[in-house]
Order: sequence, then structure tokens, then C-alpha cells
Amino acid sequence: MRMQDALSVGSSHRAVFSGSRRRVKPNETACQSPFTKAKSRHPPGLPFPHASVTVTPMIKTFEEACEFVLKQKVVTVFGSRKSPYPSLWDNTDLPDDKPAGGGWSPKILAVWDWKTRIPQTFPDEIFYGKVPGGDAVLMEMEYLRTVHYPKAYQPVSELPPLCRQLYECIRIEPWFTGDLRQHAIAEFHCSKSRFDTALKKLQISLNIVRSNDPCVENDLWLPFSEVHLDIVDLYPELQDEAP
Repeated sequence: MRMQDALSVGSSHRAVFSGSRRRVKPNETACQSPFTKAKSRHPPGLPFPHASVTVTPMIKTFEEACEFVLKQKVVTVFGSRKSPYPSLWDNTDLPDDKPAGGGWSPKILAVWDWKTRIPQTFPDEIFYGKVPGGDAVLMEMEYLRTVHYPKAYQPVSELPPLCRQLYECIRIEPWFTGDLRQHAIAEFHCSKSRFDTALKKLQISLNIVRSNDPCVENDLWLPFSEVHLDIVDLYPELQDEAP
């Protein structure tokens, strides 16, 4: 099913998030964006304009959240005062009150689900990562390819030693955050805070990415080049020279 068809089907139901999660089957065909023609008209390498950060919340469904990311090109998940980008949180129109029986509000449940399910469902269209400043974002893939990657990528050789050590672990095999943290503290004698900072720098510099495998519930880290080799190959001048 193409992305346009998927969004059209979902939009016809307009079901408000209920807490259920759709699992993408391993053999499911990659979805395509309904904005392909619009993107082809935009000059490559030029930033896309962003709408005003302050807007009336209007997102209620998964489908609307997907469309919002594709339209805005870069969307923070929970937002921050210093971010130039609109946030999924600020633009979601769902109740923010906690249930009487406890637990998270419908708004928190929805945004928390969407930040993972959107890139899992449309991995060829939407990227999940972090931008300078540390904000988690959902990013339209063509914007990542033509604008963000050449501006934000930093070779791992230019990063601090702990970043290089963590990257080497991930380059050899995928690691879950918790397992990698324990390994780093024991082997590299770092604190939890230093580990968290190093892992964040590897994401911001576009050296590692979170796995989009829907069968993996916790954060599993992979080399960016392994997942997005097509993007890396566009910019050979940015890469470390082979030894």
C-alpha cells in the first residue's frame, strides 16, 4: 500500500488514537509519499520554509500527524523554547488531562506512539533523529537527504574519544541502549551522564540511527551508513578517508 493510500484509508475513519499500535509486517511493501510531485518541483539543496511554530492545535489522528511532518519537513517531538521548528506536541489537539485512574494523558500516549510508529510505518519517507541542541525530531526524508545531512554530518573521527568508542561498538554489531550503557561504564569507565551525552552526539552528527524494526520495542542503534547508504554515497567528500 502506498503512503497516499494508507493516509486516505486512515483519514476516512478519523479515529482518535486509542493506544493500539499497528505492526508493520516484515514483507510489507515500502510506502511512497503523496508529496512526490511537490518535492520534485522544489530546487534541490534549498531549505523548505517552515510554518509558524505557534499555530492552533489540529492533529488528532496518526494520519494527520504523518501529513503534518511531511508538510513541515522538520518537526520536534515534544518541542522546546529555543527550537525553530514546530512541534508535534504543540500541534496535537487531544486531552492533556491524566485519567482519573492514573497513567498518561491521551495526548502524551498519542505523541509518544507517533514518534516511533511514524518512521516505522514509512521508513522511506520520514526519519527519526536528533538535531543540534538535542531535540528529537521527525524529518521528511528528502529534506534530510538534500539539506540536513550535508549541513549536520560530522565524521566520527572529529568527535570525542568516548563517541568513537561507542561508535566502534555499534559499527561491529547493533546495541540496545541499556546494554551499551552497561558495557561503556564497565569498559570505558565513563559515567551515565557522559554516556548519554556521547550517544546524543553520535545521533546529532548523523553517525548512528535508531532501528525502525517494528518488532524491536527498545532503542536499538545502527550505523547511519548501514541504514542510509544512499544518502552517504551522495557526499563522498564529507566522509573519513579510508585508512
